[in-house]
Amino acid sequence: MKHTTLFFAFIFFTTIVFAQTDFKGEVATAKTSYTSGKLEDAHFALQQALGDLDIIIGKEVLKLLPTQLDSLNANTNSDNVTANVGFIGATIHRDYGSPEKKAEIEIISNSPLLGTLNAFLNTPLIGGMMRDENNKTVKVQGYKARLERTDAGNGKFNYKLDVPFSSSLLTLNVDNSAESEILGMANKIPFQDVAKLIQ
Repeated sequence: MKHTTLFFAFIFFTTIVFAQTDFKGEVATAKTSYTSGKLEDAHFALQQALGDLDIIIGKEVLKLLPTQLDSLNANTNSDNVTANVGFIGATIHRDYGSPEKKAEIEIISNSPLLGTLNAFLNTPLIGGMMRDENNKTVKVQGYKARLERTDAGNGKFNYKLDVPFSSSLLTLNVDNSAESEILGMANKIPFQDVAKLIQ
């Protein structure tokens, strides 16, 4: 049973990936289906086209991201854009550096976590209860953000910065870092330009 479930999950995700390669074809199919009165087929084709469009926009966002964060070079071969399953939007991923010292940027457009994070950042009572020496609210380029640190076990810390902007969530993870370093890296990310593309 487990193998059957995994097989169908693989087929489902493979179908999604291959279906996202023909935006113009999906739009043409939607028009033809609509004209023929096949509204269910038109609706499905439009959903596929929107997924394709999210992928196209995600690839344009990757072009805006810096090729270097501090001394860490981008590993552009591992750049990735995937459509979000179950809702509109895409997940955009880029990482920097090497296993010894690395950073990762992940942008989720139309993130389902935005409501919770915005409540944390904008409600003093909730934000105050969640604040301690490892969690705090900071500002990055005018955006409120949540900064979290975890002990890396070697006397250093790993940092995670969650920045909600527009209708998206950007997460920056940096290993073996300092607060000033991750905030400096975050200030190199062109939030305004990215927001214009994915809003």
